[in-house]
Amino acid sequence: MPTLPVMMQTALLLVCSNIFMTFAWYSHLKHLQHRPLIQAVLFSWGVAFFEYLLMVPANRIGHSTLTISQLKIMQEVITLSVFVPFVVFYMKEPFKLDYVWAALCMTGAVYFMFRT
Repeated sequence: MPTLPVMMQTALLLVCSNIFMTFAWYSHLKHLQHRPLIQAVLFSWGVAFFEYLLMVPANRIGHSTLTISQLKIMQEVITLSVFVPFVVFYMKEPFKLDYVWAALCMTGAVYFMFRT
């Protein structure tokens, strides 16, 4: 069975990690806002545990061919890519043109971090 390239392994793990991270950070605002803070914190920590199970291997795998700066920018681009659909479809907030401008800024960041 062929192995996925390092960039693909890293990206897939980071996407999955970011899904957990986004839910850990923000879903309690929708479902637990009337519960005590400690319940929201414990819920978020529980979800974040699974995020770390994916993020740590992603960074270790990625660091075999990428710099830490490249990993960070990759993470931020993936975060925005996961966050916008989460906000629009799960949290039911309207899409903003600002998301497009942010994505364009991230494209510039990717260019500067990955240029040779």
